[in-house]
Amino acid sequence: MELELDHFFILVEPGGKVADALVSLGMQEDFSRVHEGQGTTNRRFPFGNRMLEIIWVHDAEEAQNGPGRDLRFVGRANNPDASPFGVILRRKNNTCLDMPFDGWKYQPAYFKPPWAFHVGANADKVYEPLCIYVPFIEPKTEEQSATGNENNHVFQSITHIAIYLPSMPASGVLNAVDAADGLSIHYGEEHFMEVTFDGKRQACSEDFRPDIPLRLCW
Repeated sequence: MELELDHFFILVEPGGKVADALVSLGMQEDFSRVHEGQGTTNRRFPFGNRMLEIIWVHDAEEAQNGPGRDLRFVGRANNPDASPFGVILRRKNNTCLDMPFDGWKYQPAYFKPPWAFHVGANADKVYEPLCIYVPFIEPKTEEQSATGNENNHVFQSITHIAIYLPSMPASGVLNAVDAADGLSIHYGEEHFMEVTFDGKRQACSEDFRPDIPLRLCW
């Protein structure tokens, strides 16, 4: 199956205040969502083709005991060696409708059945990014994929994200995700993400470390 990046998240400290730095840079923020049964809340930054989420644990008990407990958000938040990243993928076409990697069905409380996520079997390996496939999202047309965010005058569309993590044996799930369009996985570094917008046409960059393990290039 051919995959491509739909959206991605960065797990941060409770409250998500660090996302204010993205707003101050000119990013347009969408509505926030409380993930019922998962114990998390997000701040959303949509672009024409993909979306960035800043996410945090607002209810540790719900996150540990609710339907989303096997996503291990609390374990990721409390472990400095864990990856704070997650990638959510969609299929590029309808030539194959099988699940793209080993995993399990997660029925979020905030989705009506039969909408459900396919969560990668590497979810228990918190040093790897959380990998999720969304089978109910239809492939985007070339025109849709090329469309920028008309309301955002600084950042139009996401060209690519690069995820860095320490060197260690990669799971089969992560290897499958690494083949998806729109992202790449790199080893031998601290947990870090670089997001490229609009092919770096403005030749600008901003590094948000240590507050967020993130660098933007546009």
